[in-house]
Amino acid sequence: MSEASARRKPNEQPVLVDTELDHLPPELRWREWMGRVEAVIFAASEPVTRSVLARVVGKNCNLELIIDDIRAELSGRPYELVAVAGGWQHRTKKVFGDAIHAAFGTAAGEGAKELSQAEALVLMCIAYFQPITRGELSSFFGKEVSRDLIGVLRAEQLVASGPRSPQPGAPYTYVTTKTFLSQFGLDTLRQLPDFEALEDAGLLSKEKLLDHPRVCRYRR
Repeated sequence: MSEASARRKPNEQPVLVDTELDHLPPELRWREWMGRVEAVIFAASEPVTRSVLARVVGKNCNLELIIDDIRAELSGRPYELVAVAGGWQHRTKKVFGDAIHAAFGTAAGEGAKELSQAEALVLMCIAYFQPITRGELSSFFGKEVSRDLIGVLRAEQLVASGPRSPQPGAPYTYVTTKTFLSQFGLDTLRQLPDFEALEDAGLLSKEKLLDHPRVCRYRR
């Protein structure tokens, strides 16, 4: 519960905000909308969606143009406005990562557990071929993928249970989450790197992937 909500009496209505701002000239109205949008994003601890931002601007406000103008004003700042996990969020520019690490001993805004190689590979496989069962993951890697490993990814809120598989026994499938998108700086899963980029980084064997039946479905 926010501090404002905690102060609000049980029967008190939410504060009404003049979103249209018809009394202001167009330029000042636009500046006010920009300020509101940036303030809401700055105050949030997670990416802010379009529906949330729409609560503080007029019905004819173009949020994409507002975001573009805010980004332009931040061009010389050490942080930027990024589209991530279906919303927008302020993030420190990567070029300042070393400075932040030197000051705090951690990367910019990151406190997540560092994944082992096995955990990272399983997470990557889930990201590309979701929804996927633990049995399918085990078949893919040629050895059992343990419940404990899946538990680590769930504890980090990187994966969650997906729909039941139509296979006998209707096992659970696993899918990635908004936390996964946010942590890896992705707006949608369409921004996942292609196979060539992963292979160049030494994270994936294209030959092994292309021989796997689930990859054929992904390529279509």
